[in-house]
Amino acid sequence: MVQAAVTKTSVSSSDYPSNYRAMAMVTTLFFMWGFLTALNDILIPHLKSIFELTYARVMLIQSAFFGAYFIFAIPSGMVIEKIGYKKTMVVGLLIMAVGALLFVPAANVPSFGLFLAALIVLAAGVTALQVAANPYVTVLGPSRTASSRLNLTQAFNSLGTTIAPYVGGILILAGAPLSSSQLQQLAGPALVAYRQQEASTVKIPYIGIALALTVAMFNLPKIETTREFRPMGDTDTAARDLWKQRQLVLGALGIFLYVGAEVSIGSFLINYFTQPEIGNMSVKTAAGLVSLYWLGAMIGRFIGAAGLQKLSTRAVLGTVAVVACILVVISMLSTGWLAMGSIICVGLFNSVMFPSIFALGVDGLGPLTAKGSGLLVQAIVGGAIIPLAEGALADRIGIHHAFILPALCYIYIAYYGYRGSVHQDSSSALPAT
Repeated sequence: MVQAAVTKTSVSSSDYPSNYRAMAMVTTLFFMWGFLTALNDILIPHLKSIFELTYARVMLIQSAFFGAYFIFAIPSGMVIEKIGYKKTMVVGLLIMAVGALLFVPAANVPSFGLFLAALIVLAAGVTALQVAANPYVTVLGPSRTASSRLNLTQAFNSLGTTIAPYVGGILILAGAPLSSSQLQQLAGPALVAYRQQEASTVKIPYIGIALALTVAMFNLPKIETTREFRPMGDTDTAARDLWKQRQLVLGALGIFLYVGAEVSIGSFLINYFTQPEIGNMSVKTAAGLVSLYWLGAMIGRFIGAAGLQKLSTRAVLGTVAVVACILVVISMLSTGWLAMGSIICVGLFNSVMFPSIFALGVDGLGPLTAKGSGLLVQAIVGGAIIPLAEGALADRIGIHHAFILPALCYIYIAYYGYRGSVHQDSSSALPAT
């Protein structure tokens, strides 16, 4: 299991004041990977049009990106154990920069397979950052405000996801793509030339991202702390004890379903809004509206950062999941602006889910926190599997009704908030009961 969150000593984080300088650093990293993650929502309609892909096949973009979390989470934990948090973040940034640069040859060919390969490399770097940063935030201050700090960093992650669709829409979706019938009329060389021209629009944003990541890599501040943030050694007994933690195991399933639901909705929004009965708009206009979905998540996380210092984490999580489910169902049963507005509002209620599930999942684990956080990070693989399932469903019953899948995910998350996150450790410092 990944080891990424506790010190070599088992001192409670509540014994230490908040480390604001380190918080500023990890908050910047959260913004970066938020921006990259949301750019996938722009790549999906763009590459679907260029390569004439089905919904199920184009969702391999999310499978490649989020599948990397499952594959590289354990190796990332091993790297943290060997070289520590700051150096792991540097390695992660370097890998991300390489992945971003790989978009250039992928566009030059052009090849959908190479785009997927570039996304896997990019996501491997993101995974290293996330394995280090998420649990690190929970120990940068008192444990009773851990979910509040995670909500604050996730708010800046959402700032990145809010900006990315707008920027990506301008840079990547600037041209008007040809329809399927027009593509079928192009001969071999003309089709290759068209695909190269359309694919070339991804070069500028990803080259810019690579440069920004390189600058960040050489400007990471030294983390000042009285503790050496290295994980504890692994033992068979500790691994067995981990699976006895009910709130952790059920929380991992919660993360799996939450990420899957959020990514599924975001991935389909552009194609959803362009449907005649929904928005009947261009992909570029639709991309601007996707920013509103992520803007809601950002606003909600700033609210959550303040509110969860006083409110019950469990009650808040259960309530927002119920509301999110209702909004998805409203969108499924309506058309036009009501369908668009209700699905966009889901972003606001998604906002506090990830940090709340994460904080509840590791709450009370003590020396098992490192391994528990690794399990939760691996569960992000839901973003690879559920969008793929929804894509297959959309190919059969249409995008409009395929949203039933994320609605079902929110039902489980509501259960976890109200009941599934409760455990027997009455010494928990989180304001969750």
